Amino acid sequence: MTSLQNPSPAPLQKKDYKSDQEVRWCPGCGDYAILNAVQSAFAKLQKPLHKTVIVSGIGCSSRFPYYMDTYGFHTIHGRAPAVATGLKLANPDLDVWVVTGDGDALSIGGNHFIHALRRNVSLKVLLFNNRIYGLTKGQYSPTSEQGKITKSTPLGSVDFPFSPIALALGAGATFIARSVDIFAAHLEDTILKASAHEGTAFVEIYQNCNIFNDGAYQSFTEKEVRDERVVMLEHGKPLVYGATKDKGVRLNAELSPELSTAAEAMIWDKKAENPATAMALAMMSESAFPVPIGVFRDIKKATFESGFIAQNAIAKQKRGSETLQQLLEQGETWIV
Repeated sequence: MTSLQNPSPAPLQKKDYKSDQEVRWCPGCGDYAILNAVQSAFAKLQKPLHKTVIVSGIGCSSRFPYYMDTYGFHTIHGRAPAVATGLKLANPDLDVWVVTGDGDALSIGGNHFIHALRRNVSLKVLLFNNRIYGLTKGQYSPTSEQGKITKSTPLGSVDFPFSPIALALGAGATFIARSVDIFAAHLEDTILKASAHEGTAFVEIYQNCNIFNDGAYQSFTEKEVRDERVVMLEHGKPLVYGATKDKGVRLNAELSPELSTAAEAMIWDKKAENPATAMALAMMSESAFPVPIGVFRDIKKATFESGFIAQNAIAKQKRGSETLQQLLEQGETWIV
C-alpha cells in the first residue's frame, strides 16, 4: 500500500483500488462481482486511498479489506459496526465502509448492526446476503427461508427469516437500498448513491453462494424471468414491471401491497418521512409479488458524529485548558 501515504495527484483508476493480494473466494462466488462494483464506483468517486477504510467482521465477505488498496480492518464476529463507529468518531474525516454478511450482521452482530443504524453514524454498510453460512460450510442463517435443509437443519429450519430491509426500517435507518451481485450497473449505481448519503447508508446485496446455496435468487434474477419478477424502485416513477412495463404494484387503503395495471401503479417516494410504504414493500411475499430492487428510503437526519463533536466542543470549553495531569489529579485522589 505504498500509495496510501503518498497519494498520486493523477486521477485514480479502478486498478489503483486493487491490492496486491490474491483474491481467495470460491470460483463463481458473487463476492467477485461486488468487489468489482465497489472498485469501479470508488474510481468514479475518486476516493482518496489514504482517507478510505473498509471494516469487516467474520465470514466470506469479510476478506474484502484484503483486496482493496485502502486502509482496512478485519475485526471480530459481528462487531464491525462497533469498530467502524469508533473509527468514525476518532477521525470524522475518514470515509468508513462496513462489509458484512447475513450471518455476521444479523446473528451475533444483530445488536451492533441495529444501533449503528439507529444512531445514524456516517458509515456505509454493505451486507452480502447469500442466505447461508458459507465460511463455516453451509449452516442456515438468519435470512434462510423457513424449511431450509442444511447441515444444521437436516429436517428443515423452523425459524422465520429476517428481512434485512424491514429490520433496517424498524431501526430507523436513513438510507436503505437493495441490489443484486449480477446486476452490475444497478449495483454500482446503488453504491454511488449510498456514498453520497450523509448518515448510515445500508445496502443489502443479494449474493449467490454457488457452493452451499447455489441458485438462491435465480427465480427472479435469471434473464429469462427478470422482467416479470423484479420491480425497480425509482424515485418519482411508478412501480411498474413486466417485459412491456404493463404491470404494477400499488398499496390499498390498508397499506397492503397488491398487483395492479401499470396505470394504477403507485408512484415511488424514497423520501417519504413515514416508512410504512417502504415496510410494506420490504415484507411482500417473494413468490406472490415481484421483488423490489433499488432505494427504499433516503431521508435526512442529524448524524451521530455531528452531535458527538458538538458536545466535545462544549465540554472542552467548560473545562478550559487543563493538562492531562491536572485532570487526573482532580477530585478524590490518593497515593499508593
